[in-house]
Amino acid sequence: MQEEAHNVDCVIDARWIIPVEPAGTILEHHAVVITDGTIADIAPSESVGERYRPRHHFVLEDHVLIPGLVNLHTHAAMTLMRGLADDKTLMAWLHEHIWPAEMRLASPGFVHDGTLLACAEMLRGGVTCFNDMYFFPEAAAQAVLAARMRAALGMVVVEFRSPYGNDAADYLSKGLALRDSLRDEPRLSFCIAPHAPFTVSDATFEKVATYAGELDLPVHIHLHETADEIRDSLAAHNLRPIRRLQRLGLLGPGLIAVHAVHLTEDEMALLAQHGCHVAHCPSSNLKLASGIAPVPELHRRRVNVGLGTDGAASNNRLDIFAEMRLAALLAKGVSGDPTALPAHAVLEMATLNGARALGLEERIGSLRKGKRADMVAISLAAPELSPCYDPLSHLAYAVGREHVSHVWVDGELLVENGALNRLDARELAAKAAYWQEKIRA
Repeated sequence: MQEEAHNVDCVIDARWIIPVEPAGTILEHHAVVITDGTIADIAPSESVGERYRPRHHFVLEDHVLIPGLVNLHTHAAMTLMRGLADDKTLMAWLHEHIWPAEMRLASPGFVHDGTLLACAEMLRGGVTCFNDMYFFPEAAAQAVLAARMRAALGMVVVEFRSPYGNDAADYLSKGLALRDSLRDEPRLSFCIAPHAPFTVSDATFEKVATYAGELDLPVHIHLHETADEIRDSLAAHNLRPIRRLQRLGLLGPGLIAVHAVHLTEDEMALLAQHGCHVAHCPSSNLKLASGIAPVPELHRRRVNVGLGTDGAASNNRLDIFAEMRLAALLAKGVSGDPTALPAHAVLEMATLNGARALGLEERIGSLRKGKRADMVAISLAAPELSPCYDPLSHLAYAVGREHVSHVWVDGELLVENGALNRLDARELAAKAAYWQEKIRA
């Protein structure tokens, strides 16, 4: 006797499914079954059709289905500063352009609107989760909830006064209060985000280490981004920044080192020994001439490396597909090894590795029964993607964010046929124009 079909929320039939784990797996003519925002099953399409009765059924004949992309480092609200100060050195960019604009304009409204604009860009590019660092994280939280995507919000800490806080203690107090108020929001998580070694004192770092340990929170920090940062640290502390963080108790499996461009062999060994993570931001590092992170060496040492865009003010795009391709090509070119960072490795960096760094790997980052249904469908039907011999290779080297057709977070369809379901593009354009005039003034 035939088994009765089960009622489920959604079935997505795809030409290919790349679940990320097990590594290198490509499933052809399979379907993902979703109920209550969770992946209930992944099985051949024919058998799924016999066993499940979905309320919604998507048949994606020319598509590859992958986990939602994770942007491991960005400053979402800075989307409103895209192109404001291009072709500058990092310190000139910060001190002469970005920080003065922020001190004048940073506000809950600025952060909300800039983050909402960033959410729209990232969702359309297949990013379902991002790790943010910026002022007024409560305003960013409201934008993320309105966009219905997932985010790890940084409780930013610096020593200097800003429109958001008076001093480091004030930043920490406000961040921890926000985390307490929103800790039950299922699509939000939190990191402590000391900006950088050159903007945070030893005393504050010690407090960060204490809070991170007591509350089991990741620590999200710019680290070894430029040669100047290291030279200044040696002058001020007689230590390179990573050694200073080690002395202060910051190195550990919760540390997300953003950029990590200038590393010695000993420092890479130190990151591996302590189980630290790296957020690799290749486009931003190249645009600001910071250098190229030693990703092949980090991989050999089994350091977990995810991908980030940095903010749109220092990259101009919040595009993880672009970062995937660039990361793979840089790794090959710098190492002289065309097998360095193959297609699956770079896809894992853009998905599961980012989830691991945020402590979310049991919920997102791969397509597996029991995980949340954060997924992206990419159409491979366009002429520039034909023919397709290997969809995994295509994801790393040929696909662009313009080929994203559908995006789900917790099984909720947020992008359909390339269009946003929850956000109004015209309203976002109006907000961007409003803030552009304020910044110009």
